[in-house]
Amino acid sequence: YTHRYDPNTPLEETLQTLVDIVRQGKALYIGISKYPKDKAELAYKYLEERDVHCLLYQGRYNLFNREPEEEGILRQAKENGTGFIAFSPLAQGLLTNRYLNGIPEDSRIAKGGFLKKEALTEEILRKIKALNELAFHRGQTLAEMALAWVLKDGDVTSVLIGASKPSQILDNIKAVKNTKFSENELTEIDKISGR
Repeated sequence: YTHRYDPNTPLEETLQTLVDIVRQGKALYIGISKYPKDKAELAYKYLEERDVHCLLYQGRYNLFNREPEEEGILRQAKENGTGFIAFSPLAQGLLTNRYLNGIPEDSRIAKGGFLKKEALTEEILRKIKALNELAFHRGQTLAEMALAWVLKDGDVTSVLIGASKPSQILDNIKAVKNTKFSENELTEIDKISGR
C-alpha cells in the first residue's frame, strides 16, 4: 500500500516506485489508501499503462462516514476493476453496543487513543441507540448490522474490523449471515444517520 496520498511528493514518483517494486518481485500486488478521487484516477491509469494493476483501494467507510460512496470513490474503484477494502467500518467502536450505557473503563475512548471523548456527543449516542434498536429488530447486534451494511451491495470487497479481542472477531463474522436490507431498513438507516 501507499497508505496515504502525499501532496508533497510528485504522484508519478510514488506510482513509479510501486511499479518498480512489483517488477523487482518485491511485491505481487499494490494498493492505494485514502487517495482523493482525482488522484486515484491518475493512479489507476498510470499503473495500468505500466501493466501493474491496482488491486485495492482502502478507505474509511461506515454508517457515519460515507465519503467513498458520496464522492464516487466506490464506483470509481469498481469501474477500474479495483477492490475496495473498508477500514473503520464500526467507526472505531462507536457502531457497537460498547457505549450504549456510558464509557467503559477499558474502552478506546477511556484509554485516550484516536477515539476522543468528544466524539461521543449526545447526538451521536442518540443515533447509536436508534441504530441499535433497528439492528435488534433485524436479529443482529449493532456491530453485525453495521458490518452487514458496509457489505450489502458487493461494492466493498472486505472490511478491516480492528478487533481487540478474539470474541469480537467471532461476533463480527456473523455479519455475513444477513447482508440483505429492505428498502424501509435502508431508508431508516439513512434517516437515523442524518443522510
